[in-house]
Amino acid sequence: MVREQAGRVLAANLRALRDQGGLSLSELARRSGIAKGTLSQLESGTGNPTIETVFSLSNALGVPVSSLLTERLEPDVVLVRSGDLEVLSSNAVDLRMLRRMDVTDTVFELFDQRVRPGEVQHSAGHPGREHVVVTSGRLRVGPPDSPFELGPGDYVCFPAQGPHIYETIGGPVVSVLLLEYPADSGPPMLGGSSGTRDVHAQA
Repeated sequence: MVREQAGRVLAANLRALRDQGGLSLSELARRSGIAKGTLSQLESGTGNPTIETVFSLSNALGVPVSSLLTERLEPDVVLVRSGDLEVLSSNAVDLRMLRRMDVTDTVFELFDQRVRPGEVQHSAGHPGREHVVVTSGRLRVGPPDSPFELGPGDYVCFPAQGPHIYETIGGPVVSVLLLEYPADSGPPMLGGSSGTRDVHAQA
C-alpha cells in the first residue's frame, strides 16, 4: 500500500512538472536517459521507480528530489486567524507567518508584518527576495543607503542578499511580507546563539 501510494504521488508530480516545463515524454526521455515506455508507466502510476530513476528525473527536470516524492496538498480554502499565530518579534518588527508554500525549488512564506516606530530593523542579508505591501502607515525599507518609502497600497520587491532596513516614517506600520528563497538554502535564522526563527534578524 505504501509503495502504491508513493507511485501515485510520483506519477502526479511527474505529470505536473513535465507539463509545467512544456516537455513531451520523448524530450524528457532524451534528457533523463529513461525509456519513453518507462516514463509512461511512471506517469500512470504502474511503474516501479528506482533511486537512480528518481535522481535522473530530478536532474532532467531541474527540481529537488523532494518535488517528485512529496505529495502536494492544496486545499481549496485555507483560513488562518492571526490571533492564533505565534508572534516572531525583533527590536522593531512583529511577524506572524500566515502560510508557507513550497513551489518546486522555491519556498514562499507569507507574513502579517507590523513595524513599530522608534526603532530601525537592520538585516544583514539572505538568499532570495522580499516582497512588501504596506496597508497602513508609511515605511522606509530596502538598502540602508537608498531605501524605498512606501505608503498605503504601495508594493516593492527587492533582492535580499545585501543589507536592508525596516523603519517607520511617523507612526506604526501594518504590512504584508512575502519572503521568497531557494529551498536548498534553508530559512533565514536569527543571528547569535539562540537559533530562534526570525526572518529579519539575519534576513
